[in-house]
Parts: sequence; C-alpha cells; structure tokens
Amino acid sequence: MADPKPGKKPATVEALRDETTEAALARAVLDPTFQAAHNVPQLVTVANHDLDVDALRRELKAQCRAIAGGDLTRSEAVLVAQAHTLDLLFNVLMTRAAANLGAYLETAERYLRLALRAQAQCRATVETLAAIKNPAPTVIAKQANVTSGPQQVNQSFGTDARAGAQARAGNSESTPTEVSGGQHELLQDGRASAAAFGNDPSLAALGEVHRAEDAGGQGEIVAEPLAPRET
Repeated sequence: MADPKPGKKPATVEALRDETTEAALARAVLDPTFQAAHNVPQLVTVANHDLDVDALRRELKAQCRAIAGGDLTRSEAVLVAQAHTLDLLFNVLMTRAAANLGAYLETAERYLRLALRAQAQCRATVETLAAIKNPAPTVIAKQANVTSGPQQVNQSFGTDARAGAQARAGNSESTPTEVSGGQHELLQDGRASAAAFGNDPSLAALGEVHRAEDAGGQGEIVAEPLAPRET
C-alpha cells in the first residue's frame, strides 16, 4: 500500500495464508494500530527524520500486548502526563482571564470557562488514574426470598376502621365479641344509663313508646319520661 505523500515510505501489509489482497487490505485499514501509525507522522515531526509507519505500528502492537497481559505502566504514564498538561493549561488560561478582568469582562469570562473545563478534565484524569491504581472490589449481590409461606395482601376500603384492621390482619370473617357472643354488638347494660343520668332527673331515660291514633288514622309516637329514681 503506497503512501499518498511523496518521499514517505509506504506501509507494508502482510497477507495471511490463503488471504486475498482485498481481505488483507481491509483487515489492515480497520486495525487501530495501523490507523494510529499513519496519524502519528501527521502530528509529530522529527528534524531530518521521517517516521517509519511500520516501526510505529510494531511499537503500538507491542504496547497493546502489554496492556492485554495486565501491564498498565504505559497507561499510567499517559494519564500522569495528561494530568500535568491539563493542569498547566488551566493555569495559563487563568492568568489570561485575570489579565482581562479589569476592562474586558467578556474575554475574561471566556478564558474562565476554558480554564474550568481544563480543570474538570484534569480532575477526571486523576480520578481515572486513582481507579486504575486502587480498583474497587466487585460486589455481587443476590436477592434472597426469606418468606416461609404464601403471602396475602388485603386492602380495606371505606370508613370502617374496625373492618380495615381486620382486613390488614388477614381475617376474612368477623370474630364474635367476648361480651355478647354475637356479631359486632354488645349487650345493653342498664347500669350504664343509671350511672350516667341518675343524678339528673331531666336526663332520665325515656319510658315505653305508645302509639296514639289521631283522627286521620296516622300513628303518632308519644314518649313518656320515667319517674325520677331515688338515690
């Protein structure tokens, strides 16, 4: 494969056994080390020397093999160098922002924004380096079901607090009361009314209910008060 620039040494593509030229070229072009080896000479120049693409590619492959084997020395060095570069950029931008604060506020604001972005990138780089040096342990949590039997969720609707309490307790039937033995009712206690109203004759309980027939044949309820009880 020829290099487009004159005077540059073309890169060499080696085909595998029983591999066509088209397949070998496709594999090489899609190889990250091949692309990086071609980009390095565009960004870096050495006086009186032309960088060899094949030599760059061999070096990149060697570094990739080191990473695959668990050697992160190169990666750590890259992160440290980038952190220092970003920190230097932050300080340069802050100096220029401070120089424009007096008269050119818009220009100072732009420099400040760039400086803070450089600071954020520097912090992220340092955090990545710390994560590589001190990786957090991986915790695998499993959900455990500790129920000993079937569960039932009962919901109560309405205003009856007692029915809601029975529904939350899982009671499907009403339990008889201890006093009456019936369903949801207590025996009447005459002593309660006597104790409550014995001292006030005007609040005494009503007597028997009598029905009197009027001329129109309509029944009328007449309540007679009981005689005051002696205390």
